[in-house]
Amino acid sequence: MGTLGGHLVAALLFLIVALYYSVLVSLALLRGQRFLKPPLPPRDKRGRRWWQLVSAEAVMKVVFSLIAILPELFYPPGTNRMVMVDWEDPKRSFVFKDTWQHVTMYGFFLFSGLVDLVSQVCQARQNMKLERAAEALAFCVLVLLMTNHIETKSALESRAHALFVLPAFLVALVLIIEVWVPDQPSLWVLKTWMGLVLSNWLLHLGVLMYAPPSGQPWSGDNPVDLAFVTTFFCWHLGLGAVVLAAIYSLCSLWYHRFSSWKRAPGAEYQPCPLCEGSEEPEKFRAGAPQLDGGV
Repeated sequence: MGTLGGHLVAALLFLIVALYYSVLVSLALLRGQRFLKPPLPPRDKRGRRWWQLVSAEAVMKVVFSLIAILPELFYPPGTNRMVMVDWEDPKRSFVFKDTWQHVTMYGFFLFSGLVDLVSQVCQARQNMKLERAAEALAFCVLVLLMTNHIETKSALESRAHALFVLPAFLVALVLIIEVWVPDQPSLWVLKTWMGLVLSNWLLHLGVLMYAPPSGQPWSGDNPVDLAFVTTFFCWHLGLGAVVLAAIYSLCSLWYHRFSSWKRAPGAEYQPCPLCEGSEEPEKFRAGAPQLDGGV
């Protein structure tokens, strides 16, 4: 991920997941769901096809993690970064530090996806608490590695990555809380908002460090440049809130329009005509003795 392409791929993968969760949270709020992701039915009551046995989140975690891991190790073609120690060096020094940090980070997201698959396919009932714990662990590892990742960077990269750690830490904290308290809509919104900020900032971070629009590289020695890094991050906080609000508005329009389409004409509740002088009460009373005698 130490290139523009690497940052863009990682940012786009995070962004897809964040947008997916934005739709998920919006619909859950509109429907008044108790849980963000209702548990799957017992395994014997699901369909036979694979997409009926597993959730979309589990598939995304596995596929997206592999998409991120493989280029770290084998891109450009002919590269092999599977080596961790330089055996030709008498000191046996470690090599490819950043690569192994990125692979470890993505590896825990892959582990989270595999836990989801085992929980949903191999167990009679889905273990959602275990799935949430594995996802929280993946984000905790992300925070730990990013905290260490900035120690050897320049002042500019350290500032940008430190700001990236902030939303990642908040997502990890929310996920830890949700292991035991998963039915809090305010936590769903905070987690999704920070997910949008995290992915958008990672996208901006790659452009800022590797392809600045001005054509002039930013300098970590310039306090003005460092100040604007923080300013831009604050803008991303607002941008994430605006994107989430826009997605909620679109989902609300779709939900109410879809509900109106599905409602059949005349299907509304009609009170029973029991007004004075109506024939319906007399018919009911006349039929009541017959029903009693039949029983």
